[in-house]
Amino acid sequence: MTVLAHRTTASGDDQLTRDALAVLQPGFEGTTAPAWLLRRVSEGLTAVGLFGRNIASPEQLAALTAQLRAERDDVLVAIDEEGGDVTRLEVRRGSSFPGNLALGAVDDTELTRDVARELGRRLAECGVNLNWAPSADVNSNPDNPVIGVRSFGASTELAARHTAAYVTGLQSAGVAACTKHFPGHGDTNVDSHHALPRIDADRDTLAARELVPFRAAVEAGTKAVMSAHILVPALDPTRPATLSPQILTGLLRKELGYEGLIVTDGMEMNAIAGTYGIERGSVLAIAAGADAICVGGGLADEATVLRLRDALVAAVREGALPPSLLNL
Repeated sequence: MTVLAHRTTASGDDQLTRDALAVLQPGFEGTTAPAWLLRRVSEGLTAVGLFGRNIASPEQLAALTAQLRAERDDVLVAIDEEGGDVTRLEVRRGSSFPGNLALGAVDDTELTRDVARELGRRLAECGVNLNWAPSADVNSNPDNPVIGVRSFGASTELAARHTAAYVTGLQSAGVAACTKHFPGHGDTNVDSHHALPRIDADRDTLAARELVPFRAAVEAGTKAVMSAHILVPALDPTRPATLSPQILTGLLRKELGYEGLIVTDGMEMNAIAGTYGIERGSVLAIAAGADAICVGGGLADEATVLRLRDALVAAVREGALPPSLLNL
């Protein structure tokens, strides 16, 4: 299971540019790869993100991923296929798989494992090797406008055991899981696509509720974790989780012992774009400990990729970002 692509040897400015491209996971428009995307893959881009707009059929998706791999055979192709309400494979007719809330209501971890394995099998057949799923959020706030049925439920232990089952099932099919949204997006009443949510729980509550499913995911061997654009003052009073060294490096890496890939949620979401801007936000995210910048749910063009690439290169040249953080 390949999660990170290998770097091509280069030197000087060329290597820095390649390294900056290599931490991006951008989206794009269309059901075939545009020329600009293939060009950037050849220049160092190691990952792309797919959305519903990119998929017409399994056959077309397989052809698209083959097109990308003809340019670079180890390119990482990511998607958020949760089943239920969040589907890309079946975006035109709705998912034929139960979503997390339904799986949690049945509370059969073997069923959850089987569903995730079959989703993974279908993704792998189409050439997708990273799934931005599952949602490990404990949906403790009934007014949550963005998680809701994407969560396995309001019970911490239920969410934990089904998160672990999902990770195990998906990865048994050869597709890397990306457990989200760390450190937990369940106790919010604001959608981070539109504004910056805040969770005011104390550290003990967070440890006993939000973090439990993520610990289970780490123990299950999740290959990736996605950060949340949420402010959690008990953990960091000034910066949202995606931009917080205390949360990404201190909590996730050091306290939970996680060693895999850390991916940001979409940087074009207004919780980041509307407060920091996507360029500064991306630099701060890498500085905080993120390994990969997801962008493209709303901004899916070459100009966005170049803006982020150039912002990362400039931050290194100005001494604001250690170059080692781009060397995964």
